[in-house]
Amino acid sequence: MGIKRGTTLAAVAVAVVFTATACGGSDPAGDAAKPAGAVAAPSQAPSSGSPGSSGDGYGSDASAAGAAEAGPTGQLAVTQDEKLGSVLTDSAGFTLYRFDKDTAKPSKSSCDGDCAKTWPVVAAGDATAAAGMDPALLGEVVRTDGSKQLTVAGWPVYRFSKDTKAGDTNGQGVGGTWFAAAPDGKKAAKAAPPAAGAGQPSGALTVAKDPKLGDHIVDGNGMTVYRFKPDTAWPMVSKCEGDCVAKWPVVPPVDQANTKGIVQKNYLVLDRPDGKKQQTVDCWPVYTFTGDKKPGDINGQGVGGTWYPVAPNGKLITAQ
Repeated sequence: MGIKRGTTLAAVAVAVVFTATACGGSDPAGDAAKPAGAVAAPSQAPSSGSPGSSGDGYGSDASAAGAAEAGPTGQLAVTQDEKLGSVLTDSAGFTLYRFDKDTAKPSKSSCDGDCAKTWPVVAAGDATAAAGMDPALLGEVVRTDGSKQLTVAGWPVYRFSKDTKAGDTNGQGVGGTWFAAAPDGKKAAKAAPPAAGAGQPSGALTVAKDPKLGDHIVDGNGMTVYRFKPDTAWPMVSKCEGDCVAKWPVVPPVDQANTKGIVQKNYLVLDRPDGKKQQTVDCWPVYTFTGDKKPGDINGQGVGGTWYPVAPNGKLITAQ
């Protein structure tokens, strides 16, 4: 666990040769990256439970014993909630919450006794970061009973006993103090849509690990980033147009300051014929896939024998 144009024809010729050398030619033999081995995080199916009432501001009830108490923490995940946006969950899909009466600096939990029965603490021991999440955000706090509780950006996190199945968010807003946690440790809240005419967000690009693919690039929402084999790096050309782009949206320009673990050589922006600006990695145009519904999905792997996830060095990951 627990991150210029030249003034002579000769000058122009030199510039062209340099750029061509920098970006390289078409995908050479051996361009495909081999996935590193990885071990799948443990998970456990939820058990049934009978949640009780929540009569006080904490939502506490000593008799509460819901399915959210079951299972190890495992590899965290990020799910998309219609009302809350990106929500952090445990490996079994149960929503993680934070408590306004806790503190993040220093990390301190104020939920003990009956409160902790209704809001089971999330153990720190086996927790690993979600795809696209900064592992440095994960930490732990030692509780009064000596156990170690997982923290996200310093905030202790909990499950809610009245969440009886994966995806439930019944703890949201309880007592005006309990809120679903976002991947950055803040309170989950759906981002407002951009104003009319606003440009595309800069987003982010980071590296995630998949049990099958190993290290691969994901965007700021944890969605897998892909390359299209018919594209070329020099000249930089995207062969995905029209209906193709509707299915494989281009990755908009991402500031280099918002990248982590990605090769930044030839990290350029492509001006497409359709007017969109597209990020490239080592001169290769990159995309996401509408068939991926949640962070960590790799449904675009090998589609049509032409679409593959992208390794941190910009190469294709073609191994199944």
